[in-house]
This record gives sequence, structure tokens and C-alpha cells, in this order.
Amino acid sequence: MTLEMDDSFRPPRLLRNCHVQSILPSVRVRRSWVLPRTRHVVKASQEVLLDCGDGVRLQSFYAAPDRASTHSAAGDKEKLAVLLHGWEGSSDSLYILSLAQQLFDRGFHIVRLNLRDHGNTHHLNRELFHSCLLPEVVGAVKRVQAAHTTKKLHLVGFSLGGNFMLRVAAEAGRAGLDITRAVAVSPVLDPADTLGALESGFFAYHSYFIRKWTASLLLKEAAWPGHYDFSVLRRMVGLRNMTSEMVRRFTGFGSLDDYLNGYSITGSRLSRLAVPATVITALDDPIIPVSGLAKIARPTLLKLIVTRFGGHIGFLEHVSAPTWAERRIVQEIAG
Repeated sequence: MTLEMDDSFRPPRLLRNCHVQSILPSVRVRRSWVLPRTRHVVKASQEVLLDCGDGVRLQSFYAAPDRASTHSAAGDKEKLAVLLHGWEGSSDSLYILSLAQQLFDRGFHIVRLNLRDHGNTHHLNRELFHSCLLPEVVGAVKRVQAAHTTKKLHLVGFSLGGNFMLRVAAEAGRAGLDITRAVAVSPVLDPADTLGALESGFFAYHSYFIRKWTASLLLKEAAWPGHYDFSVLRRMVGLRNMTSEMVRRFTGFGSLDDYLNGYSITGSRLSRLAVPATVITALDDPIIPVSGLAKIARPTLLKLIVTRFGGHIGFLEHVSAPTWAERRIVQEIAG
């Protein structure tokens, strides 16, 4: 494993605070600045429901580039990027759309994937989402690759999506996937550490995820009337208590610790990694403690890029422009 301290990301002084970097990318007004420059990839996108096996369907949006208007050289093998959002994000999250447009402009075929119960998909699958549902994400990627056998496959994920994509990459050999590269931005490393950081850190993050998760549970109830009643879960105080109750009632895990360990990528989880993979993270991430990097396996194909600033999925140099992380991803996979 190589560790690269990258000091090329030097945001303006007003944007160096980790909370500014973490919160500003998602503020509502920023949509009016970002969406106009992503209109081409959005217009080209078509919904594709992916059969992931075992009756599970995940929603995706596929966009094929206009070969005549891209930057790709003639004769280059076509490239495909599967992009995956974080917890309670979606395929329409600004960081997903912004990166999608940049890759689209460079001739990439784009698949924006929604995790179960994210976006407007609560009706697609009866069982409730949780972060250990790796087989269906592997199944989705397999389905995408089967439909695009001649294209070089790249995986990019953010936060929990980055955690999923690294786990998919680690399973590539067993799953029969041919992945060119995986990139994870601010990925969840040790979920127990992340839960602790949310509980003890800046209150706004803890409140934000409770609010978003509660809204998602209400949508799940409405989509499956008579099957779910989350009233007890919604009355619980704190993410730890809510997650513990979710684990007890809706998963096969014996305890909260077992569940959190189930999607941790620390220890030996990435030791089988046979796919070139890059992690981009910031020392000042207030949600994903950087101490988790010391706990992960060190396969030779894993590269760590660490910045001093950036917060959680921030890396903003300007509020309306593509982020430094997006440009670094393009550099990593577009070459």
C-alpha cells in the first residue's frame, strides 16, 4: 500500500474549516449553481432496474456519451463508471451528478446506482436496507458488466458508497468481476468509530442523519402498508439506539457490534484486494476518523491519498465549481 500526503488541495482560507467543507456541498442553494452544468448527463440518462439476484432490484440511471463530442481518442476502449452515493444520499446527490458530468464529457458511459431504499426506491424491495447488504451491490455491478462486456469498468463511491465499492473490489475475484479501478472518497472505514464520531462530534451531523433516516423509514412504511411499523424506532433517542433496534428487529445479526463489524473494512477485509484501488480522504474529516486508516490491510494495489483539508466529501475550492476530489478522480481513472 502506498500513502500519499497530497498538499495540492489548498482551499481559500474561508473554506478551510472542516464543517464548512462538510456542510456547504449539500446546502440547497448550491443546487442552483451545480445542476445547470450537469444537465447533459441528466438529459442523457435513462432508468434501468437491475436484477441483482434473489429477487432484489436496484435502480440505476445509465447515460451513453455522444462519441462525436467527447475527449476520447479514436480507437480507445470505451470506459464505464458506476457511481455510488453515501448513506441517505442518492443518484441525484450533487457530488454524484457533478462527477458524472465530468466523466461523461470525457467519453465515459455512466451508471448512477441507488442503494436499496435510497432515492425514490422504497417500493422496489420489501426488506429494509442495511449496510451489510453487499451481495446485492455485487449483483448490480455484475449485471452492469454483463450488459457492457466490452467496456473497462471503474467503480467510484462516496462515504458509505465508497465503503461498498471497496468491498465489491475485494470480492471481485470471487464474483467474477473484471474491474479496472475502484476509487473511494471519504469511505466509512470502521463503522464503530464513525458512530462514535457522530455521537460526540458536532451535533448537526447527528441530527441530520436522524432526520434523513426517519424520513426514509416513513417512506418505507408508506410503500409497504401493513408490513412495517417503525413508531418504536422513530421514538428512540440517538443513532446508536435506533441502529441497535433496527439490527435487533430487521437483521440476522446478534448485536450492534456484530452488525458494525459486518461492513467494516478494517482488519483483513481488503487483504484479498486484487484490483487497483484508491482512497481519497482528509485528515480533518469530522465523520470518518482518519485513525481508521491504521487499521486497514495494506495490499500493494491500494493507494491512499490524504489531504490536510477537505472535511467529509468536501474538497471544495469554490462553491459552484467541480471539487478537487472530483478532478483527482478523473485523473485516477481517465488517465
